[in-house]
Amino acid sequence: MTMRKNEVEINRLKETLSISWHDEGLLHLAMTHSSYSYENKDKLLNNQRLEFLGDAVLELLVSEYLYCLFPEKTEGYLTKMRASAVCEPALAKLARQLHLGRCLYMGRGEERSGGRERPSILADSFESLLGAVYLDRGLEEARRFLLKYIQPLIEDIIKGHLDRDFKTELQELLQKKSGESVNYVILREEGPDHDKIFTAGVIYMGQEMGRGTGHSKKEAEQQAARIALQKIGVAINGGNQADGFIQ
Repeated sequence: MTMRKNEVEINRLKETLSISWHDEGLLHLAMTHSSYSYENKDKLLNNQRLEFLGDAVLELLVSEYLYCLFPEKTEGYLTKMRASAVCEPALAKLARQLHLGRCLYMGRGEERSGGRERPSILADSFESLLGAVYLDRGLEEARRFLLKYIQPLIEDIIKGHLDRDFKTELQELLQKKSGESVNYVILREEGPDHDKIFTAGVIYMGQEMGRGTGHSKKEAEQQAARIALQKIGVAINGGNQADGFIQ
């Protein structure tokens, strides 16, 4: 995608967001993938720092919203709901609604390999955008922006209409059996900084239950949990981890 096409898509995004930016440079930075900064030899000219900030803002605002939405629910229920709302598949879905994949400044190699549709990149871009909104306009505007998109998503989770969060599903299943926690370890990192492949292992009671790979740690962990569930005998095609939310 040429720079000009990126500008056209970002202008469309600005119209969709209806935010009066003080510094539009933050919006452009939020849409800059690390592969682009790698090709341009500027390691800080990408959205990773904004993603770090947006992740924290996301957890705070979703926690606040769920706390107020479900005054009679337990801490455990709220934690499960939040995990489903902020997991990679959910955030990637929100990014697709905003067509963030089209907006991203991306290296040629990453784009050729399908990076604009990769769930991990899309999820990160949504967090980066939230971080940019927070930094530029403050917490209230970040809340307004996020709730516009997260409210329908949470409704979908309650109805069971969202992609499965394998990590949460595995955690719930195993804790019912023993109460022991599930842990994830990154076993291997391969490739250059802008195009890493991670291998994650899921550990339960000192034993490795499965391994998964992905272009982000989150994606690798989800795949490891998916493999573990398959080994246990859980059907992966069909069903939904959100069934337990309907109480």
